[in-house]
Amino acid sequence: MLKSSSQRTSSSRGPSDSELLNSKKDQDFDLIFPEAIGRLSICHWSPVNVCRTAAQMLAVEPGTRVLDIGCGPGKFCVIGATSTQGHFTGVEQRGKLARIAQDVVRKHRVPRVDIVHGNIQDVNFREFEAFYLFNPFEENVLPALRIDYDVELKPKLYTEYTVHVQQQLLRMPMATRVVTYCGDCLEIPDCYACVKTAFTEKLKLWVKKHPSPDYVHGASLADADRSIPVGVGGLISA
Repeated sequence: MLKSSSQRTSSSRGPSDSELLNSKKDQDFDLIFPEAIGRLSICHWSPVNVCRTAAQMLAVEPGTRVLDIGCGPGKFCVIGATSTQGHFTGVEQRGKLARIAQDVVRKHRVPRVDIVHGNIQDVNFREFEAFYLFNPFEENVLPALRIDYDVELKPKLYTEYTVHVQQQLLRMPMATRVVTYCGDCLEIPDCYACVKTAFTEKLKLWVKKHPSPDYVHGASLADADRSIPVGVGGLISA
């Protein structure tokens, strides 16, 4: 039996924007990105179910300010904002990926998401209450994972960025929340405790449970002036 033109149009209709944004399958959600970026998802962008779980661990109250360190095309931020009432900011040093993330947020009118093109060393951590890390610096020590040649990669930067994040987390107030996905979690200071895991312990929720050493508080004031507000633009053991 032949179908009418309206029937054919209806049956061949692709998923709507809303369906894509709320999809539980990565192969569907990743259609919001350019094809080449979507192909990188299996290795470089967090899975949909991981994003939703992580966001719910971090955004425990409406308006919780969450920073995604190395946000890529914004997958975690978009899913976080559509599955919680938190406010998600992503920082990404690759201009191409930052622009793609900004385009996705704009096109799909995703609320409570800001994408910043910049380096993590220029971000004021004290503007946030919670943080997400999916191996943001690993490319520097595993060249096979290189996304492109748009940024400099070298082992020295892995150590530099990891130490920087650890120092910033040391200066955060008690009860600060951090979620890590995969990786060795070297960014997490000893004053944070792992209080919950998921996905066979690949996803970990860390909460600051103990005070930072006294020297950290003395240094924080000196460093405050060197941090650029987001809107404008061995390792240390605790």
